[in-house]
Amino acid sequence: MMSAALTKLNAMTVDVEDYFHVAAFEKQIQPADWNGLVPRVDINTRRLLDLFDQHNAKSTFFFLGWVAEKFPDLVKEVQRRGHEVASHGYAHTKVHQQTPAEFKADALRAKDMLEQLTGHEVVGYRAPSFSINKQSEWAFEILKEIGHSYSSSTYPVKHDLYGVPDWPQQPYLRPEGLLEIPMPTLVMNGRQLPIAGGGYFRLMPYWLSSRLISRFLREDKMPYMFYFHPWEIDPDQPRVEGAPLKSRFRHYVNLNRMENKLAQLLTQFNWGSLDQVYQSELQRFK
Repeated sequence: MMSAALTKLNAMTVDVEDYFHVAAFEKQIQPADWNGLVPRVDINTRRLLDLFDQHNAKSTFFFLGWVAEKFPDLVKEVQRRGHEVASHGYAHTKVHQQTPAEFKADALRAKDMLEQLTGHEVVGYRAPSFSINKQSEWAFEILKEIGHSYSSSTYPVKHDLYGVPDWPQQPYLRPEGLLEIPMPTLVMNGRQLPIAGGGYFRLMPYWLSSRLISRFLREDKMPYMFYFHPWEIDPDQPRVEGAPLKSRFRHYVNLNRMENKLAQLLTQFNWGSLDQVYQSELQRFK
């Protein structure tokens, strides 16, 4: 008999941005440079759509507004194939690097654009680089004010680029009336281990990722959430010159193995979008 952990519906999420948007390369590539680079996000995201179809998996696609503006048909195709379209903000600027007014303008620009393309309300938001922290907690009130119902913008781990270790590790209703769905962690030896995907998933052998996810599902009795980016299945992407060694390692490690590992993940576990997985909670918090 199949275990309950394997049959539980978990949340698949994709942060739809290109290789030149990532925070790791923000000192080498400025937003003013983006239009002069050849985008790869359209073809990579369509490959993911085909892969999800093959495994009967649904996902939430957190679209960067810049990508949606360049590839409106991609947004429509994601929706047409039955996935959730959500917002990743417009310009991939970390929340704590913006004023409240700048953040509101960025988030509203992306939300309005995505809603015009889909004809549906966009209820979900994920901050670039999980950048809502104690210095930018005001962002939750703005997200609620402009019409978002949930956020998935926090990672309760200690990391050099993001994370608030002492924030909740399970989904919870914020005082502002917004459902926050943090990235999953596993407590081992008193420390919170990041197990949500991305670079960690590429770095670890699949058997270890599988074991950690299965343990999370057994111990936490709640859905697991995975995240990654379209550029992570693209080993042929251009190499960015001048980036620090740590940044290059994080970005490029095992890109050639990611698609096969992702196929294993889609086969082993059951996947849906965030609005499917948390449907009852979102209905209750409206």
